[in-house]
Amino acid sequence: MDLLDNYKKAWENQPEDTNKVSSIEIYKLAQSRSSSIVKWIFIIGILEFVILNSLYFIVDMDEAMIEYRKLGIESFVFYSQIAAYIILFYFLWMFYQNYKRISAIESTKTLMKKILKTRKTVRNYVLFNLGYITLLMIVTTIAKVTTNLNDYSNKQLLILILVTTIATLLFLGVVWLFYQLIYGILLRKLNRNYKELAKLDSTN
Repeated sequence: MDLLDNYKKAWENQPEDTNKVSSIEIYKLAQSRSSSIVKWIFIIGILEFVILNSLYFIVDMDEAMIEYRKLGIESFVFYSQIAAYIILFYFLWMFYQNYKRISAIESTKTLMKKILKTRKTVRNYVLFNLGYITLLMIVTTIAKVTTNLNDYSNKQLLILILVTTIATLLFLGVVWLFYQLIYGILLRKLNRNYKELAKLDSTN
């Protein structure tokens, strides 16, 4: 049981004519913990961005672009990546802004709203990443099939589509589990803070 739980239990069980633990102290602890969680969301987002982009030094991107050029989707990949970077920078900025705002809030209801906004931002961030990966894999598969259409029989084409679909779903599943492991834990803690604040607000 952490410090906030101890304060909450003491506050709920204290006699009405005493003031051993005030609701303000509980609020400050919830605010501090929420601020710390959102800070870690921001830090993890930065680390994820840096690590993923470090792969460019490991993977031969020139070879990949040559393959995209053969498939006729080089321009699509290039411009979609630019758009993706802009959107990712936007999300990182939002993570930082959420952290700053939660750290400076002095109202229980406002803090609850910011917690909800942070959860929504993280959810949209995860959905965007999964959506972009899905779009890129679908476009690549369609381009590959279209470019080599005459080289495939109907049976081979069906197998290719089936295998690609399964591989895409498995890959997305792994990515989703990664996000659930990393961000899911933090969001569950943030959600717990929200519930504590809601209960605190209802008793005032």
